[in-house]
Formats: sequence, C-alpha cells, structure tokens
Amino acid sequence: MRIVLTRHGEVEGIVPPRFRGRTQLALTRLGQQQALALAAAVASQFSPAMVYTSPMQRCRDTGHSIATACGVGEQVLEGINDFDYGDWQWKTHDEARAEYPAQLGLWKSAPHWMHFPGGESLQAVALRTMDALRELLATYEKDTIVLVAHDSVNRVILLHALDLPLSAYWRIEQDPCCLNVVDLRADGRATIKVINETAHLHAAGSQDNHGAHANAP
Repeated sequence: MRIVLTRHGEVEGIVPPRFRGRTQLALTRLGQQQALALAAAVASQFSPAMVYTSPMQRCRDTGHSIATACGVGEQVLEGINDFDYGDWQWKTHDEARAEYPAQLGLWKSAPHWMHFPGGESLQAVALRTMDALRELLATYEKDTIVLVAHDSVNRVILLHALDLPLSAYWRIEQDPCCLNVVDLRADGRATIKVINETAHLHAAGSQDNHGAHANAP
C-alpha cells in the first residue's frame, strides 16, 4: 500500500503555537490556498483509491480539496485524529509553562514519558494510528491512498516507517500541506519515498512555518 501522507493546511494557533489538539478550526485563507496547491500536486502525481482524513475540520477541508481534484471518495478515519491534549488544549506554550513547568519540560525532552492531564500519551496516539493503518492495509494492499492528518500522527507514522522509537519524536518535522510518501507492505515493513516535501506550495505563496508546527499539531 502506498500512503500519500499529508498534514492539513494552515490554521489559527500554528503561529504563535498553541496546543490545538481537538479544537475545531477552519483553514485560514493561506491554508485554503495550500490545500488547493496540495490537491493539484497529488492529482498530478498519484491515482489514489480513497482519501481518508482526521475528523478535525482542518483535515476534512484539506482532504475534500484533494478528493475533488483526484475524483475519488473521502472518508473520516477516527484513528488518525489529532492528539488529545486534555487540560492543555488551546493553551499557549507560555501558559503551559506557567501552569505545568515540569511536565512541559518532560514533553520537550522525553515525549514518550508524557501523559497530558486529562488527555492522551504518545503511546496511545501511536497505538490507535497503527491500528488504523493495519485496517487500511487489509483493504488497500496494492493501492494508493491519501491520509490527511496532523503533525503528531504523521510523526508517529514516519517513526514507524524509519523503525525509530517514540523518543525520537522531535527529530521529524511536518509543515502544513507537506507531502510524504510511504510504501507499507503486508509484513509491516515500510519504505519512505518522500518526506516533508513542500515545493508544490511555493506557487501558493505559502510561508515556511518552521518551528511553529513542532509542538502542537
């Protein structure tokens, strides 16, 4: 199965960063332009059988642009939903630092040990994401599909493909509407063909949000 893996377009709360998580957010005007540019790139390079998206509006809207451009169906996949930040949701990093200094430090230094108060751990995100991929692989073993997810979910998938531990979470970056291409075999082995490609966004006037996406997908 070939996975065309992408992140949603720009939304409020990326710059300056907030822990967005399960907050429903619409794409900004730039995010809409990014989604259209991404859709054109996907349609020109791939022939996906289906587009799957996180339940979050920002992913559904991005995925709708891709599905329309490719002439295929679109479906919500709960397993690739964003991180549940619990009590931290929509907090700025300064607010989190003031209220939870030790826990924010843990998240930055050892993310695999962090469990967000009232929310999820990174292990929980990895488990539900991998379960979702296993189900897709059983249906689309020889096909190409598009996944429109989040910074956190994409990192987990790419860490799996690279056979890296969750402790390496911060080594991977995912820009809005980037392109990743991952081939996943029935035996679980994966090969990454493309990672965090954003050349298709230049014509859309996209700005690099480097550093903003690395904390709150």
